[in-house]
Amino acid sequence: MTPEPAALRGRDPELELLGERLRNTRDYLGMSQQHVSDMTGIPRSAVSDIERGSRRVDSLELKKLARLYMRPVSYFLAKEEEADLGEHALAGLPRALVGLTDGDWDEVLSFAEFLKFRRAGEQEQEQEQEQERGE
Repeated sequence: MTPEPAALRGRDPELELLGERLRNTRDYLGMSQQHVSDMTGIPRSAVSDIERGSRRVDSLELKKLARLYMRPVSYFLAKEEEADLGEHALAGLPRALVGLTDGDWDEVLSFAEFLKFRRAGEQEQEQEQEQERGE
């Protein structure tokens, strides 16, 4: 019995989810596939195939992509469809904070507070708009 060709076997949902996360992150960062290829050494056609879920990504490629995208590898490998980047980013936070001065720490904390208040303001605006529309 001959093995069934990959095209006939159906898609691997985990490969598709990984590819979708990689593509969404690349798009969010405003990078082209060619830029990713240039920065990582992964051929552009391979980047495209990985993002479509039609090609497996090896561990070294994933590590290069995660480094370029400034995300932990664990974010891309999480099984939940709605993986929370914040949870995965927190795991890498101690490494990112090594060597910061007291002044740097103050800036990081101030920025975190800014983000929290900005998000609260955005939510308030969304609620006001919903009320105006009568929702």
